[in-house]
Amino acid sequence: MTAETVNTADLYDERGEDIQSIAIQFQSLGGKTHFSGPARTVKCFEDNALLKSVVSTPGDGGVLVVDGGGSLSRALMGDMIAEIAVSNGWSGVVIYGVIRDREAISSLPLGVKALGSNPRKSTKTGAGEADVELTLEGVTVRPGAMVYCDPDGVLVER
Repeated sequence: MTAETVNTADLYDERGEDIQSIAIQFQSLGGKTHFSGPARTVKCFEDNALLKSVVSTPGDGGVLVVDGGGSLSRALMGDMIAEIAVSNGWSGVVIYGVIRDREAISSLPLGVKALGSNPRKSTKTGAGEADVELTLEGVTVRPGAMVYCDPDGVLVER
């Protein structure tokens, strides 16, 4: 089984409490259903300039984990940013927030987990922090920690 096809249920059965499961009910919205890689992190609220900046760098098969505060009001990623992520070699993106252009994103070779979609675009002031420790539903996501995603959910190494 390659990292691209890891089933989170099997991985959890194998590792148990040595791996963390994020209980947030993310939707699978990208063209790849199974994706994994080392985490990069962004914390931003309704502003995607920093997210765009990070995915514009080489992804090297990484997974960008974004703490958008759970906002459903403004999309943090659309098709153009998703295309940038693909062209820079990102495996996927996990967004505690929403995306837009979900039909276009669903056709891209990128894993995308998000709470849903909203056509309203984000602000672009650059507010936020990159490569910081995040906590999502009690699960700590440190930059560099392995993240595994599939339709069942998101697992993060401790």
